[in-house]
Amino acid sequence: MEIQGKGAVVGRASGMGRATATALAASGARVAVLDQASSQGKEVAEELGGVFVACDVTDFPGSEAALTTAIEALGSLHIAVNTAGAGIAGRTLTREGPHDLDAFRRVVD
Repeated sequence: MEIQGKGAVVGRASGMGRATATALAASGARVAVLDQASSQGKEVAEELGGVFVACDVTDFPGSEAALTTAIEALGSLHIAVNTAGAGIAGRTLTREGPHDLDAFRRVVD
């Protein structure tokens, strides 16, 4: 796959997201890092010579706007990697009742 000169958006500035963004930048891609405003996204993007766009993946209209901003900054989009997400640990059903539906909905969103 030809990476050199391609526009890449990576969702998440830590863990797998950071590793992916680093590998793409090392291969010559123009990288935009999308993550929470409170994340290390700005610093990671600066290290890679890329751009940072604050994004909350649970805010669907905001995510669309963030992606549009990233594409405009990159000039094009050829690669998209989403490593953003969250999880919770808990029993589906306890003696007190079923798992909290709002917590489940946040994970799915």
